[in-house]
Amino acid sequence: MKFAKRMDRFGTSIFTVLLEMKKEKLKRGEEVIDLSIGTPNIPPADHIIRAMTEAVQDKKNYVYAIQDTRELHEAVSAWYRRRYQVEIDPDTEVVSLLGSQEGLSHIGLTLVDPGDIVLVPDPCYPIFGDGPVIAGAELHYMPLKKENDYLIDFDAIPEEVAKAAKLMVVSYPNNPTTAVAPGWFYEKLIAFAKKYDIAVLHDNAYSELAFGMETSGSFLQYEGAKDVGVEFNSLSKTYGLAGARIGFCIGNREIVEKMTTLKSNTDYGMFLPVQQAAIAAITGDQSCVKATREAYQSRRDCFCEGMTSIGWPIEKCPATMFVWAPIPAKYTSSEEFVKILLEKAGVIVTPGSAFGPSGEGYVRVALVQDEENIRKAVQNVKESGILS
Repeated sequence: MKFAKRMDRFGTSIFTVLLEMKKEKLKRGEEVIDLSIGTPNIPPADHIIRAMTEAVQDKKNYVYAIQDTRELHEAVSAWYRRRYQVEIDPDTEVVSLLGSQEGLSHIGLTLVDPGDIVLVPDPCYPIFGDGPVIAGAELHYMPLKKENDYLIDFDAIPEEVAKAAKLMVVSYPNNPTTAVAPGWFYEKLIAFAKKYDIAVLHDNAYSELAFGMETSGSFLQYEGAKDVGVEFNSLSKTYGLAGARIGFCIGNREIVEKMTTLKSNTDYGMFLPVQQAAIAAITGDQSCVKATREAYQSRRDCFCEGMTSIGWPIEKCPATMFVWAPIPAKYTSSEEFVKILLEKAGVIVTPGSAFGPSGEGYVRVALVQDEENIRKAVQNVKESGILS
């Protein structure tokens, strides 16, 4: 049996590898505190669950959705007006995604041909690169450096690469580095994209999880943004709807049109009860968003202060549900440290190397456990002796 050559470019997902390591330890009857995968343990608010439950009980909702409801698009338009002061045309500037992961997997198919160059951050969430690779793209990595506050340095992109690039993937607040981008960065991004005729995809999954502010904003707030690109937004982390797979592609109407056409040939739309849950989430009582943000901030403080107190100094991240932590000084490999951390302390995190070459020397910690378990993780690390 012969398989597609593109599969040679993919290895086993790091999260699958971590799951196998976890299973082995659990099989031995040992406890594991899992801080690796960013699957939220904060459930949706009651009014969101109620909307989905009522829709699930309606037998008429089990047909193919085929496309988004008008009600959903109008809700997204109102959401962007309220949260970001951005006007979105519900008819031409939004299409739903079966989670941002699905959109990131497919958008390259609408914008690049085999051999085209796509600019992706380094480190980055793996699908940022894997999606374009599915479309046959060649990747050019843009290093995110601590000395630059993990912001893309556009001046460091070679002229010949910029001229050849078709798509740039950007994401702030950033996963995994947790960095937040200031306004001037987006202005420079838009100018760069216009100069070189590059489409921009801004992944905005964590704008509501920026600490010390209500929201970190939207790429689409800046003049000219819709001329060059789209923004993906997700309800997974903000509203606890990760398993429901709800995301949106918003902005440039030509890209939205192509995504809509592609999706019409690859899926039958979002399950209608899930659309009702999405509408309830973004139009209903928003106190749940504030509560979720405060919960992650409190968990961040618990983890960072706890580990710092026992000899693993970690700065507090400005946003997201993650912590980007340098590995202790005595270690040279993030993967090696992750294995030792799991074996000796029963705590599992993700090696920074899984997010790209520039991620080496760090681990990403997902704040997906309550504070009791986080304090236990700190105590386990202290008692394990791996920091001494």
